[in-house]
Amino acid sequence: MIHRPDVLYEDNHCLVLNKPAGMLSQGDRTGEPSLVSWTEDYWRRKYRKPGNVYVGLVHRLDRPTSGVVLIARTSKAAGRLTEQFRSGAVSKLYWAIVEGRPDRDAGEWIDHLEKDRLANVVRATAEGEGKLARVAFEVLGSSGGTTKLALRPATGRSHQLRAQSASRGMPIVGDRKYGSKRIVRALDGEPRIALHARELAFRHPTKGEEVRIEAPAPADWPETTSEPRG
Repeated sequence: MIHRPDVLYEDNHCLVLNKPAGMLSQGDRTGEPSLVSWTEDYWRRKYRKPGNVYVGLVHRLDRPTSGVVLIARTSKAAGRLTEQFRSGAVSKLYWAIVEGRPDRDAGEWIDHLEKDRLANVVRATAEGEGKLARVAFEVLGSSGGTTKLALRPATGRSHQLRAQSASRGMPIVGDRKYGSKRIVRALDGEPRIALHARELAFRHPTKGEEVRIEAPAPADWPETTSEPRG
């Protein structure tokens, strides 16, 4: 059973959740629980609303990724927050544990990424093709052949951090789709990856002030990882 999300911040316009690894951001044809369906149920119970409730999912995390997710409570807030994401005004910090180590302790990765929708995989491609992807990285520590990184993406491409690290021979630990040789289990026993959305900073959609939220690393966060598989 998937661990439920934790509420990190809530007011009349915004809800910020700490998404557990293994949970969908938005429902799909499987009908499995998602952040959206959980939020609908949460608001119905808390505010005693028997009918439909508005849930504005303004960005997403991949299913095996944990961390901070921002949800709008009104369409007005959703529009303003979506524009912040589109313009790059939202600051995002991720923690990742990768196999190997970068050749520098800090820097920036710049790539062009193209998605294979049939295989649901993103690959680095030649300059001038695909979509530009940029992320600043900083080494936080290394042990056992793995490195913990702080990643600050300047763009929000699908699978961006997973694809950019893997293209440099450093797949995120547990990310078998992108070449990791290690396995990490989430709280529900299903595979997860060592990628956690640690912090999100945005302008409040009505007050205009900065809101900065940190998501604690979950209990299944692999500070120590399993040995490589053959």
